[in-house]
Amino acid sequence: MFKEKLMTTATFIGLGVMGYPMAGHLARAGLTVRVWNRSAEKSRQWARDYPGTACQSIEDAVKGADFVLTCVGADRDLIAVYEGSEGILAHAEPGAILVDHTTASAGVAERLAEASRKAGMGFIDAPVSGGQQGAENGQLTIMCGGTEPDYAKAEPVLQHYARALNLMGPAGSGQKTKMVNQIAIAGLVQGLSEALHFAEQANLDVRKVVDVISKGAAQSWQMENRSGTMIDGEFDHGFAVDWMRKDLGICLEEARKVNASLPVTALVDQFYGDVQEMGGRRWDTSSLIQRLRRFRSTKHKPA
Repeated sequence: MFKEKLMTTATFIGLGVMGYPMAGHLARAGLTVRVWNRSAEKSRQWARDYPGTACQSIEDAVKGADFVLTCVGADRDLIAVYEGSEGILAHAEPGAILVDHTTASAGVAERLAEASRKAGMGFIDAPVSGGQQGAENGQLTIMCGGTEPDYAKAEPVLQHYARALNLMGPAGSGQKTKMVNQIAIAGLVQGLSEALHFAEQANLDVRKVVDVISKGAAQSWQMENRSGTMIDGEFDHGFAVDWMRKDLGICLEEARKVNASLPVTALVDQFYGDVQEMGGRRWDTSSLIQRLRRFRSTKHKPA
C-alpha cells in the first residue's frame, strides 16, 4: 500500500538572533535540519550547538529538503537568496514548501510567491513577532500569507516555535499583518516613554507608578516587559532601532500604496532617527525614552 512521504527535512537559511534558535527548535523536535548562513562560521557554530548539518552553499542546503525556511535582513537579502543561479528557486525540489520569516515588503512576498508557483513550489510569507526572547523560548507569533494547502503543510513545522500562528490571507497578507503589528508597537512605546518621562519629571516614584497603572487600562506588554529597563536606562533587551526603522519604512511605503494615513507612525519613525543620531542604532526600541531625557537635558542646559 502506498504511503505518503513524511515531510521531515528542513533547511534554515539565515542564522541571526532569530533564525539561530528557530532552526534549533526544529532540530530538537526531531526534524532533519540543514543550515546555511552568509557567515560560514555561524553555520558551523550552530551545528556544534544543535543536531544538524552546516552546508557550504544554498544548493547543498536545499536539495531534497521538504521545507526551506528563511530569516534574513530585508527585501534585497531575500532576492539574493531566492533568485539567481545560486538561489533557492534554482535548486529546491518541486513540491517543497518555502517559508519566509523575514520582515519585508508585501510586494517582494507576492513576487516570490509567484516565482515559487512557477517553479512548482509552495510559498508562505510568515513574519514573526516576539523578538529574540520569543525565538529562544519558542513563543513567537507568526502571521502567514499564502494558500490554504501550503499553510496546512507548513503549520506543523512552524508550531515548533510558535505561540500563535494564523493564515491571514493570500501571499503578502502575512507581511501586511506584521506592518499592523509594528504600527501598533511604535505608538505604544512612544506613549510609554512619555508617561515614564513625565513621572520622572514630576518627581514621582516611577516604579510605584507603574505598579499601580499596570493594573488598569494602561497595561500593555511593553509596560510589563520593558518599563523596568527603560527606567534603568538599559536598552539591550530586544529588537534594534535600526531594524525598527527599516520596518517602519516598509509600513509608510505600503500606507502610501493603500491610501492609509499614519501620522503618529511617521512621527515616531523620525524620533527613532533621532535615537540613531544619538548613537542608539543597536539599542532596543524602548530607547525612545532616551530621546526625551536628552531633549530635557539639552533644553535646560545652562547657556
